Amino acid sequence: MKDGPIRRAIKRIALVRYTIDLWLTRLLLRARGEPRYRLTGACNGCGRCCETPVIPVSRPVFFLRSLRWLTLTWHRLVNGFEYVSEDRRHKLFVFRCTHYDPVTKQCDSYDSRPGMCRDYPRNLVYSALPEFLPECGYSAVYKKGEQLRQALEKAHLPPEKYQELVRKLHLKE
Repeated sequence: MKDGPIRRAIKRIALVRYTIDLWLTRLLLRARGEPRYRLTGACNGCGRCCETPVIPVSRPVFFLRSLRWLTLTWHRLVNGFEYVSEDRRHKLFVFRCTHYDPVTKQCDSYDSRPGMCRDYPRNLVYSALPEFLPECGYSAVYKKGEQLRQALEKAHLPPEKYQELVRKLHLKE
């Protein structure tokens, strides 16, 4: 489903708002000493992030019918995201992107894709513990990982436990 001129114009306006919001949010986060992680790797074109976009939402959006309907309708009509499921615990909406072609692993509206698609995976380095899709070519490295790794070595952990913590805490280069 390729975007038409009206949808492209709406997406352009939404992208400007998204970019301003993202810039201000990251400015505030940097003032607090974030991000804690550095993004490494590169896109390998697996397409998993495009197949099923996941959007975290606030409590009111998740639980209030009118806000929920508005959010889901916006993503369906403007972004071409079809609602698939939700994660109640983490307040996430899971979608299927109608612009993604699983055969070619390409987006038919790449130049008018939403801000969240443009920002992935940079947005993950602001998470407490970034989680990447298993197939993804990107990863995160904790900026103060060397200090934490040294502390773990002094803890005399069993080798398998040490390796598990290094992996889960993103301490490897």
